[in-house]
Amino acid sequence: MTDLFYLPPLFGLVGLILAFVIYGLIKRIPVTNDTIKVIADRIHLGAMVFMHREYKMLFIFSLVLGIFLYFSLGANTTLAFAVGAISSAAAGYIGMFTATKANVRTTQAAHDSGAASALSVAFMGGSVMGLCVASMGLLGLGMLYWYFGDDPATAHVIHGFGMGASSVALFSRVGGGIFTKSADVGADLVGKIEAGIPEDDPRNPGVIADNVGDNVGDVAGMGSDIFESYCGAMIATIAIASTLVMSDLGSRETLMFLPLGLASTGLICSVLGILLVKMMSSSKPDVALRAGTIGAAVLFVIAAFFVIQQAGVSANVWWSVVAGAVGGIIIGLVTEYYTAGSPIRKIAKSGETGPATVMITGLSVGMQSVVIPVLTLCAIIYISTSLSGLYGVGIAAVGMLATVGITMAIDAYGPVADNAGGIAEMGGLGKETREITDSLDELGNTTAAIGKGFAIGAAALAALAIIAAFVETMTLKYPDFTLHLGDPMVLTGLFIGGVLPFLIASITMTAVGDAAFEMIQEIRRQFKEIKGLMEGTAEPDTARCVDIATKAALKKMILPGVLAVAVPPLVGFIIGPHALGGMLGGALLGCVLLALMMANAGGAWDNAKKHVEKGNFGGKGSDVHAATVVGDTVGDPFKDTSGPSMNILINVMAIVSLVIAPLL
Repeated sequence: MTDLFYLPPLFGLVGLILAFVIYGLIKRIPVTNDTIKVIADRIHLGAMVFMHREYKMLFIFSLVLGIFLYFSLGANTTLAFAVGAISSAAAGYIGMFTATKANVRTTQAAHDSGAASALSVAFMGGSVMGLCVASMGLLGLGMLYWYFGDDPATAHVIHGFGMGASSVALFSRVGGGIFTKSADVGADLVGKIEAGIPEDDPRNPGVIADNVGDNVGDVAGMGSDIFESYCGAMIATIAIASTLVMSDLGSRETLMFLPLGLASTGLICSVLGILLVKMMSSSKPDVALRAGTIGAAVLFVIAAFFVIQQAGVSANVWWSVVAGAVGGIIIGLVTEYYTAGSPIRKIAKSGETGPATVMITGLSVGMQSVVIPVLTLCAIIYISTSLSGLYGVGIAAVGMLATVGITMAIDAYGPVADNAGGIAEMGGLGKETREITDSLDELGNTTAAIGKGFAIGAAALAALAIIAAFVETMTLKYPDFTLHLGDPMVLTGLFIGGVLPFLIASITMTAVGDAAFEMIQEIRRQFKEIKGLMEGTAEPDTARCVDIATKAALKKMILPGVLAVAVPPLVGFIIGPHALGGMLGGALLGCVLLALMMANAGGAWDNAKKHVEKGNFGGKGSDVHAATVVGDTVGDPFKDTSGPSMNILINVMAIVSLVIAPLL
């Protein structure tokens, strides 16, 4: 397959061109209402200001890491690191820029043309993010693979790409999560509960910051999260294949290239899935989105069979790919049940006895929701390794993530729809428009929750594949290298790894709480001191709230980032490689369990609140509503800050460990 090295970067380039074509189509949609145009411009400006300041800090951090890599591992690894960081940053920036242009056009479409048109515009906005994630991954990683070739001696160089992508993801996800939830919590607690005004009311100083947060956290942050798992799965599979001297699965060179070949196939299937959603936009939104997701996955599984057959690779590898793809769908459906099914009605009903029972019920739902996804991961691991050895774990992760273009498109659709509803409320477009945007937003909450569940499962498999590659790399260096539970060094590392997710979760939860406290104080001050604000005759100082959230996010994201990057070298060089291997195992388990519990509990609390707001159990303004708002407020940092941080944490630690493995 060496004559096909040019295809992955070529497909990546074509995918980017398609993304820019869709962006052009979005921009051509006119915004005729001057009021909502002004509101949207404020959201866009706030998002751009945050991204520019975040990327300046990220550049300094990446420069320090790049210098370390240059002197320890050479120029090639440093080059790969830079390409990975630039690719991830570019994907997040382009996707978020588009989302802040699509939101207002979704509002305009809802007002002028109805639900079908609004769904189409919102999904187009999300599809740019999806295509950029898949395309930048193939373009960046594919070009490096083409340049360095399939020589196992140089395969380790592209590990730097994963480290660069992970560094960007760490700051984008954690920083964006702190920003969005500090604004959301502050706006909700003062606006809904204290002032008794609706969500996204233009009198609330925090609503612009809240809408900015949806973009920097749930579009750019989520995009970088999925990007690192997507690329990490391919890098780990290439690394595992490079250690195979002889294999009955196929030639080493073919097995090394196969992840890129399957990802290229997945991009084509994602584009077809996006077209399917576009064609079905006049039907029920949930039906259209589900058809696109499952349709793309089915097409990919079929196409993967012919790709693997043509490559002369064992059919066992295809079954491993199927296990990953099917497992991803199962995790998504289970997440949908716990965040949009009967559990949310149970949480809503528990609000009849106050906030305490809402909290208890939501936590129990979150804890229960961990079981089936983890058992699904166990099944994927067992099936794939039984069929294809350690290579099976990596290729299963590739199978789960290959259609990331459509998966990320549907996930990014959610924040665009959420923004559209906020703009409609602030612009005073009336009840009919708000009903349309609310229905799209409700579906967007579900798709976002499914996306988070998928992201956790994908991160777990990708991290496991990277850890397997780390073990194989260490075995090549030290033939007697094993991770044995009877080894006190392994046990020491295991417990260190188990503690880290809880420490990072605590730091990020505290960051949101501190920033929200400052935000609440500011919103209260404005309600008190700006005369005519509550009457609607004066304008709030929204820029001040955006600035508070920005400063808090940039300041508070540094410590989690430094810990995630610094702990693997500290453990590896001071305690030893066996302790580092144990630490990765403990961190993987802790991160997956905590991420699933927090993400699903948060999503369930959010939709329970929305269930009440639709008129159930007393509707808006009732005591039950107030109780579910408290649950949603706690759930916000669960599902959008601390939970997603776990994905980044385990992947960053795993890829850093793989990069430094030659030095241990």
